Amino acid sequence: MGNSRDRGGRGAGRPSPRSEPSSEWSSALSTADRGPLRLGTRKSLMAMTQSRLVADALTERTGHAVELVGVTTEGDVSKALLAQIGGTGVFVNALRDTLLAGEVDFAVHSLKDLPTGPAEGIALAATPVRDDPRDALCGPCKLADLPRGARVGTGSPRRVAQLRAMRPDLDVVAIRGNADTRLRKVADGELDAVVLAHAGLRRIGRLDAVAEVFDPDQMLPAPGQGALALECATGRDDLRALLGTVDDPMTRACVTAERTVLAVLEGGCSAPVGTYAAEVEEELHLTATVAAFDGSRQIRLSASGHPDDAERLGRDLAHRLLAQGADQLMGERD
Repeated sequence: MGNSRDRGGRGAGRPSPRSEPSSEWSSALSTADRGPLRLGTRKSLMAMTQSRLVADALTERTGHAVELVGVTTEGDVSKALLAQIGGTGVFVNALRDTLLAGEVDFAVHSLKDLPTGPAEGIALAATPVRDDPRDALCGPCKLADLPRGARVGTGSPRRVAQLRAMRPDLDVVAIRGNADTRLRKVADGELDAVVLAHAGLRRIGRLDAVAEVFDPDQMLPAPGQGALALECATGRDDLRALLGTVDDPMTRACVTAERTVLAVLEGGCSAPVGTYAAEVEEELHLTATVAAFDGSRQIRLSASGHPDDAERLGRDLAHRLLAQGADQLMGERD
């Protein structure tokens, strides 16, 4: 795509350090009593790891200590497939409830887990520099080298549709569980391979399991994949300013464009929608796809515009997809 930035991302949650905390942030939190900021996060290894990256970045930039508060979400306790328990929001709602109850000061989410609609009383305060947004195949070999009928696991309809488009002979199996649980299914021989987010594998130190990283030209990622979202209460302007010190404007523009596509299509994590936006020669280049679940048909379109017009760019591209029958593909199931 000619991306002027590295497609592998620039290290989400790890902004360039400052030599000293800025004194203006030392007194910014008038209601925080100068105690540690309480960061709400899921308890999984991946969530805790990425939240610790954010906590360390905030402390380095502002001088404020941050403590992690683990929260159990519906998505963590249910064994059902995400689409069966509501999909969008199952990893988010409990964290937001904790935030609104004042039990934590802010929450960190994987941005792709956030519903696209606004949440009353909650503001998106920052989107740190995005990590690698691509998907990765974990197994003994690349996708092209898997034998016919190989069993490939994923919990994402988006990945299912695109895998079937690339290799209709594969047996794509629906799975749940954290990254280690999914990787164990390959090690135990239950599956031949699994597809996971490259960013998550890097964060938990499991890049050794990666056989192939899919270029966005092969498989478009989920809207916001690889990015993090920092949320706080809407009335906390002091806290929003502090969290804003780790915000990355280009990441925000990219994920805004991607998530606007999903919002206009009225899809969630159970929809076979892939999007990817990147800076190309000072413009925002956005590509989106909607695919049939069986991989037989796919609509893929692109557009470019100024990063300040990210929302309009995503909206216009989504309407073009709908004009070509995207809603019909999204409504089709096996």
